[in-house]
Amino acid sequence: MSDQHTQANRSVPTGPTKMTPSEAFVETMVSNGVTDMFGIMGSAFMDAMDIFAPAGIRLVPVVHEQGAAHMADGYARVSGRHGVVIGQNGPGISNCVTAIAAAYWAHTPVVMITPETGTGTMGLGGFQECNQLPMFQEFTKYQGHVTHPARMAEYTGRCFDRAMSEMGPTQLNIPRDYFYGEITCEIPKPSRLDRGPGGEQSLNDAAALLATAKFPVIISGGGVVMSGAVEECKALAERLGAPVVNSYLHNDSFPASHPLWCGPLGYQGSKAAMKLMAQADVVIALGSRLGPFGTLPQHGMDYWPKQAKIIQIDADNKMLGLVKKISVGICGDAKAAAIALTARLDGKDLVCDANRAERAAIIANEKAAWEKELDEWTHEKDAFSLDMIEENAKEKTFQGGDYLHPRQVLRELEKAMPPRAMVSTDIGNINSVANSYLRFEEPRSFFAAMSFGNCGYAFPTIIGAKAAAPDRPAISYAGDGAWGMSLMETMTCVRHNIPVTAVVFHNRQWGAEKKNQVDFYNRRFVAGELDNTSFAEIARAMGAEGVTVDKIEDVGPALKKAIDAQMNEGKTTIIEIMCTRELGDPFRRDALSKPVR
Repeated sequence: MSDQHTQANRSVPTGPTKMTPSEAFVETMVSNGVTDMFGIMGSAFMDAMDIFAPAGIRLVPVVHEQGAAHMADGYARVSGRHGVVIGQNGPGISNCVTAIAAAYWAHTPVVMITPETGTGTMGLGGFQECNQLPMFQEFTKYQGHVTHPARMAEYTGRCFDRAMSEMGPTQLNIPRDYFYGEITCEIPKPSRLDRGPGGEQSLNDAAALLATAKFPVIISGGGVVMSGAVEECKALAERLGAPVVNSYLHNDSFPASHPLWCGPLGYQGSKAAMKLMAQADVVIALGSRLGPFGTLPQHGMDYWPKQAKIIQIDADNKMLGLVKKISVGICGDAKAAAIALTARLDGKDLVCDANRAERAAIIANEKAAWEKELDEWTHEKDAFSLDMIEENAKEKTFQGGDYLHPRQVLRELEKAMPPRAMVSTDIGNINSVANSYLRFEEPRSFFAAMSFGNCGYAFPTIIGAKAAAPDRPAISYAGDGAWGMSLMETMTCVRHNIPVTAVVFHNRQWGAEKKNQVDFYNRRFVAGELDNTSFAEIARAMGAEGVTVDKIEDVGPALKKAIDAQMNEGKTTIIEIMCTRELGDPFRRDALSKPVR
């Protein structure tokens, strides 16, 4: 595991030094603190791979390269360091495109190393040849193509630097013959930006606006996690007495135990968060791009406050005012900006000071009402779901047990969740409903495919997270459709001793899309049904533990037992939960129209 690696003995040459390009490549990775990489071996980079281990770098061989890139994503999101993925030129590289796109929308510093066809035959249509730069141009912050072996260290260093400065994936493209020869080069030291709080004028304008706010609300976004700004966000919220809502799929950006925490916005988020947001007269979007998917109407509420003034803080100036009209835009680091704003408010009389107790009561009441609703919301209540519940009640699972209500299952999993858990969720209906139930106390704990929304994300991502933080419990959620795209990585866990726990919601359907066929196509179902074998049995065949759960009282104990096996015995467990076919609300009701034939 990466935490067990030591960098004390990993010295890097200083000054101009004779070496091979492979050595320059590896030494530059060592300079950037790389201890783990994910991928599948290939002849294109075998010369460099030969010296990974002596340099203190572990290459984790995966089952499929998409999984490798997702693992690099999870590794980076937990550790705050680079995630690194590598593969054979051509098909090994093209297999990574989907996962790099997911990392792009998660703002994850993944370095995608893409060995390429040799320069001597490029353009002749040789074995595994393809133009690898265009594949990733939409999903990378920077693409470095090594133009000469002597520039290997330069381009390698730049790709690692840009991944951090731009907060997103970069691509290092290397012709395979450029790993060989002898060069003289200097290994570059990592260059990291020291981000500031933003411009003086914009900070002053924001402070002046906050001084007039009667009901300020803070959106704590992914930038709060990336910049380590949770404590600073808390300080700002406490000064204002402001409720804090998580931006969509960043449930780990504020501690759930804090009295000002109100839960996530966006699809299947917290009604308390949305009702409080609707009352805001000033919104502070701290480290959030205010993506459209996280601000759409939900639970039948168009909650976004149309007349509210918005203060948006983002390290990327291109995000300011892109989605929502703003009153003040601050281009700065979330942590530094929160400190600067809190300092400007210190000792000042604020309008919101006068109603602090009243607002605290409103916050507490809305949260209590939402928790009560969740407790009582044991199943979906639309006509289709009620029909499915009745139908499933007449059936028994193949073990003779019951099909369980997804919301009840998610509540039981929430209650059994261990401290410091890391959770990844896939795309899909039940996984999206889970957004209402996932709460965290520390950042770098929750991972989802964000705006890209690709199936097969959760399981490999949590494997990468576990590799970065072996001392923390690691749990993934996936439906049976998405699970089919990633279950083969169970072998990676078993082969390489990276134990995790996977929860699979087995409801025998592609639920998210099937919901659209319910709402718009009069239940004319096409290609939505899944006839699955037992995923627990498949897990056992791959050398992991496999458990099938079909009684609600067994859900919590099954998770606790699996976590104990993960943390104390180094075992991976696949928990297959047999669920009814009921379905939660769709992603968005404006995405489709009733068909006209």
